[in-house]
Amino acid sequence: MGLFERYLSLWVALCIVAGVVLGNVFPGMFAVIAGWEFAHVNILIAVLIWVMIYPMMVQVDFAAVKDSGRNPRGLILTLVINWLIKPFTMAALGWLFFKVFFVSLVDPQAANEYIAGMILLGVAPCTAMVFVWSQLTKGNPNYTLVQVSVNDIIMVFAFAPLAAFLLGVNDISIPWQTLLLSVVLYVVLPLLAGWLTRKVLDKKQGIEPLLAKLKPWSMVGLLATVVLLFGFQAEKIIGQPQAIVLIAIPLMIQTYGIFFIAYFIAKRMKLKHEIAAPACMIGTSNFFELAVAVAIALFGLNSGAALATVVGVLVEVPVMLSLVAFANRTRHWFE
Repeated sequence: MGLFERYLSLWVALCIVAGVVLGNVFPGMFAVIAGWEFAHVNILIAVLIWVMIYPMMVQVDFAAVKDSGRNPRGLILTLVINWLIKPFTMAALGWLFFKVFFVSLVDPQAANEYIAGMILLGVAPCTAMVFVWSQLTKGNPNYTLVQVSVNDIIMVFAFAPLAAFLLGVNDISIPWQTLLLSVVLYVVLPLLAGWLTRKVLDKKQGIEPLLAKLKPWSMVGLLATVVLLFGFQAEKIIGQPQAIVLIAIPLMIQTYGIFFIAYFIAKRMKLKHEIAAPACMIGTSNFFELAVAVAIALFGLNSGAALATVVGVLVEVPVMLSLVAFANRTRHWFE
């Protein structure tokens, strides 16, 4: 394990602090960068995520992808967690905390918006960052690709009606450009680039040396993304600390809870760790770009729903890193 991987939690913590400090010291600069977007997708964030994902896509052996369908249990686990469990537990936790536990701390309108933001996170399973979590847990890249691809296809059809049902509205406006563009940017293009790389380079003499050079850049992309995300939201983090904490509590319970439910089921199913770990990570993490875009479209930029989706971003990276560490320490449970 290299220096980046060994102390990744420390680097991320430093980047979180750096992002908040820089965002408050240079708000104008981050405002300009935040404006570099198309269909609610920030171009610089997309580039950095692409830098993270490309080395992982180079590892995908397309000849082996078709064999992943012979063991569908990991895929079934991912889909059950993503679409039959996670959205409903997120909605239930939102209602429990903001209608019962925190009812005296938050006004009713803000509470409803916070719940709505949590629901949007719950129905937007991860597309891009899961490749990072899969790599950090030494997941099977071929199987991870299959899991993400099937999940994305289902999301195109299921996101809108499920979000509408849980939000209790009849006419929900989904930024389809954001959904489709994100899938193209974070899955299709890196996948195509990885395939072309494998076609051009020799498997032993070309690909492995290239991966050795690219791997540190993958971690740099992750750290730079963390700085930008926290820089974009620095003023909200400083200006609404109580709201941030109140939203973060149920989100953290949801994240850890979903992971351990999935991990327990994966162990009972006797899945291989290289399949179980990414399956649980996909079911745990969120497609925050889509959730943020929909929250802004439905409730406004300064709404409680938008704030809740942003807190989801703040919570996800450090929590997912802790789950990566747990999954790596418990690898022997599956072997």
